[in-house]
Amino acid sequence: MGHHYFFALALPESVKKQLHQVFHEHNLPFARAVHEQDLHLTLAFLGEAEEEKLEKARENMAEVLRTFSPFSLTIDSFGTFGKQEQPRIFWAGVKQEPKLHQLQQAVSSACREAGFQLESRPFRPHITLARKWRGEEAYVPQLAPSAMQFFSEEVVLYKTHLDRSPKYEEYDTFLVTE
Repeated sequence: MGHHYFFALALPESVKKQLHQVFHEHNLPFARAVHEQDLHLTLAFLGEAEEEKLEKARENMAEVLRTFSPFSLTIDSFGTFGKQEQPRIFWAGVKQEPKLHQLQQAVSSACREAGFQLESRPFRPHITLARKWRGEEAYVPQLAPSAMQFFSEEVVLYKTHLDRSPKYEEYDTFLVTE
């Protein structure tokens, strides 16, 4: 099986540590917690990629990010995807920020111009913390985070290694600077 690639907003180490700590303090019975170093906010999932298309996407990304400057994001919620009582995904959400949606649209456009077909689902910014509820009782939302703020300073092209932990390798990094 080939490697999968995706562009994501990098999180500062302090935020990764804090999210990891909050999740583990509550002992929620999910089958797989995301490794602390793998925490990120996905902007565009590319899937498997030919080197030529990947190189074009990287060139496009460097160009696109010149028009953005760092902006502040606030992690302010926890939620789930899937059935309410047995969720597939447990995530941390970010407060609505138009600049994040503009960045995601620009990243997606850069990837499409490089020849990638991206998901058509609406962008729902989140940071996946765990997968597959394994509790004996139905899941009941119980966490209310204290707001965590950070600056969006790096977009990273990650390469996935399913046989490793952490499983995401920083393949290339792009600074968000105008």
